[in-house]
Amino acid sequence: MMKEKPFLLLSNDDGFAAKGIQELIKVLRPMADLMVVAPSGPRSGASGSITSEHPLRCTQLKSEPGFTLYSCTGTPVDCVKLALHDLVPRVPDMVIGGINHGDNSSVNVHYSGTMGVVIEGCLKGIPSVGFSLCNHDPEADFTPTFPYIQRLVEEVLLHGLPLGTCLNVNFPAVKELKGVRVCRQTNGVWTNEFVKAVHPRGGYYYWLTGSYKNNEPDAEDTDHWALDHGYVAVTPTQIDVTAYALKEELNHWNLQV
Repeated sequence: MMKEKPFLLLSNDDGFAAKGIQELIKVLRPMADLMVVAPSGPRSGASGSITSEHPLRCTQLKSEPGFTLYSCTGTPVDCVKLALHDLVPRVPDMVIGGINHGDNSSVNVHYSGTMGVVIEGCLKGIPSVGFSLCNHDPEADFTPTFPYIQRLVEEVLLHGLPLGTCLNVNFPAVKELKGVRVCRQTNGVWTNEFVKAVHPRGGYYYWLTGSYKNNEPDAEDTDHWALDHGYVAVTPTQIDVTAYALKEELNHWNLQV
């Protein structure tokens, strides 16, 4: 009896036609059956947002043995929710976000639609991984990432992930990767986040921009250090955001009235 192939659910925040997710499909199709449910266009920065004020449309664009592709008018999280609610033939073995065009390390994890995909899968108890390349070029070369993506997916399928945890994987934009480093999230912040200009019809308008400031550039255990030095940064991420140390301290505060 033939063993059933793994079944993977893919999405992203760059849209179903983006090169990153198309390259991810090519890498993973020999390994598994795939369902892709991705936004109809770019949704970068969507984080965990969901659509509540108008209905969603979901259109099947391709269907063949072991592969289906859908375009969804909603956010990345909408795509995962809708797929798990109505489209998947069985519970996926993994949920995968990416390959993102751009860096999702450090605090970017909180804004990322790609990681919104991953966190939603994690919330549903499914092993979930996000892949991002630190290159915004629509025609970026994803080739160096392929063997690492294959290996990481194989390892997650083999070992699983603890409940409530997922992986945020970032690749530097280099031709030759030095290897993998398991990292923590860098302490950093975005500054100078808007350009202000006079609107021709009166008032002002603001265009999102920004500069990233690394608050610990010499810390060698961080994702940004790994990326700056040519390594793949693998950051274990958890959905429980409770500050346990502060929780214990708050028990000693005089909070009762």
